[in-house]
Amino acid sequence: MNAQPLLRRCSWAKSELGLAYHDREWGVPLHDDRGLFEFLILEGAQAGLSWETILKKRQNYRQAMDRFDAEKIARYDRRKIASLLADPGIIRNRLKIESAVTNAQAALEVREGFGSLDAYFWRFVEGQPRVNRWRVPSRVPAKTHESDTLSLDLRQRGFRFVGSTICYAFMQAVGMVNDHLVSCFRHPQLSGK
Repeated sequence: MNAQPLLRRCSWAKSELGLAYHDREWGVPLHDDRGLFEFLILEGAQAGLSWETILKKRQNYRQAMDRFDAEKIARYDRRKIASLLADPGIIRNRLKIESAVTNAQAALEVREGFGSLDAYFWRFVEGQPRVNRWRVPSRVPAKTHESDTLSLDLRQRGFRFVGSTICYAFMQAVGMVNDHLVSCFRHPQLSGK
C-alpha cells in the first residue's frame, strides 16, 4: 500500500479552517465583485486580530451582513448598526462595523466609475497576478509599493480600515499576488508552472 506524501504548505496554515482556506482560496485570482468586497471588509475587520479569528466568524459575517451585498450594507442605519454591535457572531467593534457601511457606499461609487470592483482593484497589478518566489516566510513583505498605492487611492475615495498592510493582505487573499512559498504545493498551481 502506497502512502500519499504529505503536501508542503505555507507554514501559517495549521488549523483545519486555515488549511482549507490556504488550499482552496488564498492567492486564487478572484474577479467576483461581491467576493472582493467581502475580503475588503473582512481584512479590515481583522485589524489587530488573527485571520483565524475572522475565519471562525466568516459565516456569521455573511449572515449578519447580507452576504456582503454592498447595496444593502450601504443603506444600514443606526438600528442595523446597533443590532450588529449586539451580534456575538462577528467582531463587535463600532468603528469596524461603521466602516463596512462607509466602504459599501464608497464601493458603489467605485463600481459606478470603473464598471466593477474587479476592474478597479485589478488595475493596481495591471490585470495580472504578481508571482513572487519567496523561499522563507520572513521574506514575505507586509506591504509593497502597490499596496501603498491602493491604500492611498482607497482612502482618497472615502474607504476606511484600508491601510497598506490591510491592502496587501487583501491583495494576497484575492490572488492579486501569489505569495505562497515556492516550496508550497499551491505556488506552481497558481503561477501556471
